[in-house]
Amino acid sequence: RKPPTRIFEMADDAENAGADAEGEVEDVEAEAKVEFKPLIELPPEIDHKSGEEDEDVIFKMRTKMFRFVEQSKEWKERGTGDVRFLRHKSSDKVRVLMRAEKTLRVRANHPLTPTLELKPHAGSDRAFTYFTPDWSEDPETGVVEQRNELFAFRFANAENAGKFKEGFEKIQKGDFTGLDVIKQDAEDAEKAAAGDKKEEKKE
Repeated sequence: RKPPTRIFEMADDAENAGADAEGEVEDVEAEAKVEFKPLIELPPEIDHKSGEEDEDVIFKMRTKMFRFVEQSKEWKERGTGDVRFLRHKSSDKVRVLMRAEKTLRVRANHPLTPTLELKPHAGSDRAFTYFTPDWSEDPETGVVEQRNELFAFRFANAENAGKFKEGFEKIQKGDFTGLDVIKQDAEDAEKAAAGDKKEEKKE
């Protein structure tokens, strides 16, 4: 009597079906490994430099800056941001740099020299002005070239303005001692002024 073979045939069918399924998976994986090149090649990443890489910030204070326009005989706002004193790491030369906080465009850029005469602006105890050769962007054309400018810097309060004057005049004398303390005091005063504004808004 011949034994039934149906169970073995079923096993063979299942094995063949599994092999076909594996083949299909392999085909899908092979297709997935196909590489597609982008239609547009992206340019290499550009390392943008600010020009401040070789300098240390020895003073920073938030301010609103103005320049005097000779033609119209009026003060015009140049922007709000941090006015900073930058000291070169090798030459020790210091420059004043102010960038507008949103656009980062340069609004003041000149050496902090002993010849600059810092004066209170219009009798105010929180604003100072001085005349200087400057190398910042022209407000109309954006061109950078030397121009003689009359600048004014207005601070949140008299204390902040006093820190600016203290640091400014110490550097003019070539005295760099204690500038880290002045810088920290200026930052503390700035935070306090910002806190006062928040309290006023709540009231």
